[in-house]
Amino acid sequence: MLDIKDLYCGYGHGDVITNIHLTIEGGEIFCILGPNGCGKSTLLKAAARLLPFRGSVQIDGKETRSFSRKDLAKKIALLGQNSPLYFPYTVEDTVFMGRYAHASGFLGRPSREDRDAVNHVLKVLELDKVRKTLISSLSGGQLQRVFLARTLVQDPRIILLDEPTKHLDLRHQIGLLDYLADWVKAGDRTVVAVLHDLNLALRYGKTAVLMAKGNVSACGPVGEVFANRALGEAYGMDIRKYMQDLLEKWKESPRL
Repeated sequence: MLDIKDLYCGYGHGDVITNIHLTIEGGEIFCILGPNGCGKSTLLKAAARLLPFRGSVQIDGKETRSFSRKDLAKKIALLGQNSPLYFPYTVEDTVFMGRYAHASGFLGRPSREDRDAVNHVLKVLELDKVRKTLISSLSGGQLQRVFLARTLVQDPRIILLDEPTKHLDLRHQIGLLDYLADWVKAGDRTVVAVLHDLNLALRYGKTAVLMAKGNVSACGPVGEVFANRALGEAYGMDIRKYMQDLLEKWKESPRL
């Protein structure tokens, strides 16, 4: 579904990621792992054509450069780490913005399909009761769910998520990833997610890429990437031992 070859990308002062080769299949949650500053966010932005790059990014064998911006929005959507607040729109109005790619004309009236899509996502992400609330008055966790809802109603085939569980409590993290797991199974869809919580990657991911210093350090089934020595080298710690020690703490804690 998403094929990346010989990808180089940066911000004007040199390349942040170099010589990236990835093939991401449909119907899976593909995880991007790695320490801060290794190029994970840059990779997502290049894949979404939000940054100029050298190399090839293809969706179903077609270069993303050949799509109009609106047609590309029907194929791929990106939720970055920090979504700006330009105006204090309501939750509902903000989510409706995600239907832009499907509108028949500029500032056209929402169709029934648009309304159904928005209502469904607001309900799934538990935002229905605050749909008329201004987003400027929301908590960080609520605001993150609003931007997630806006991304989901865009209804692309590929969703790129940069730390999607940021600001979310544990229940909403699990609820979101459960929903995304069902979403990819419902059609020929893919989620590519940067996850700092390795437990979530292990639970929900099918395939993962480990990045280090702008390059691919390991790639394959999640279990194989976790077993690779490169994981500890990338993070500079014995991750398996840390997780095992943490599990022992849970076993020692009393059940009340």
